Amino acid sequence: MPARKALTATTFILLTTPLSALLADAHAQGQALPYPDRPLRLIVPNPAGGGADIIGRLIAQQLGERLRQPVVVENRPGAGGTIGMAALAKAPADGYTLAMGVTATLSIAPALYGKTTGYDVEKDIEPVALMARLPLIVAVHPSMPVKSIEDLLRLARTRPGQVAYSSAGNGTPPHLAAELFKTAAKVDFLHVPFKGAAPAVAALVGGEVSLMFANALPAQPHVRSGRLRALAVTSAQRSSAFPELPSVAEAGLRDYSAVQWYGVVAPARTPRPIVSRLNQEINAALQVPEVRAPLLAEGADIATGTPEQFRAFVREEGVRWGGAVRQSGARID
Repeated sequence: MPARKALTATTFILLTTPLSALLADAHAQGQALPYPDRPLRLIVPNPAGGGADIIGRLIAQQLGERLRQPVVVENRPGAGGTIGMAALAKAPADGYTLAMGVTATLSIAPALYGKTTGYDVEKDIEPVALMARLPLIVAVHPSMPVKSIEDLLRLARTRPGQVAYSSAGNGTPPHLAAELFKTAAKVDFLHVPFKGAAPAVAALVGGEVSLMFANALPAQPHVRSGRLRALAVTSAQRSSAFPELPSVAEAGLRDYSAVQWYGVVAPARTPRPIVSRLNQEINAALQVPEVRAPLLAEGADIATGTPEQFRAFVREEGVRWGGAVRQSGARID
């Protein structure tokens, strides 16, 4: 009977002590974290086959091997990615539900959708690990008499509002990257939105428009074939994926930077030891050749760092892209 009472008391303590306290105590004593002991779920707030899905599946496989538990990818697209991110925000903060955090959902959507997103980036989202940055490519149709950003600026200033550029739709990174460029350079372009990156690139290849701040993946084959001319990348420095291309900043727009990025996030208040463990394992996974090679092939620059650095980056990007939304007057299609 005494042994049974002791067991009951211990069980009571375990059931009533917050998970975060148990984990922190185990961490402080150098014990192995009791995590994970079942499969994890990684929400991708985008359709299958896109950049976030490709990178998400790469990291899920490697993370599952390192954690010795399956990481199941769940695509939850819709409403600019806000449906999937809202699902993450409402999930238990126990480390078993994660999501791909991307530019559109964490930097653009709050300004574009307002309170209808269903989540607050600061209050509901816990940044875990930044994984990759992907610059856009400033590309023009070969018929354009420009071979550099300097040439593009000169042409735009002599033809204000006449140089037409395509985008994947209002409020998308290609649209807002062009708007940031317009503001920084004090020039004016004509925006022609399309429903998706592929038709936007096709319009540029076909000569319907003259310019695009294009997603690297669909633009690369056309640049290689000569059907498009690449002028620069939109990252602050040259990209290791496209070392032959200068950055827009090199042309004199020193504060210009517009990159798409991918990371892993968790619900707010996820226990710190779990966040630290996930960050450590993701950073390690990014060094594995089977993960690095496909990311580099996609044109990505691999990024690592601490959760605190990722949080600061998310805030900085929110200011940058949110400002672009307001300056452009972008609205939901």
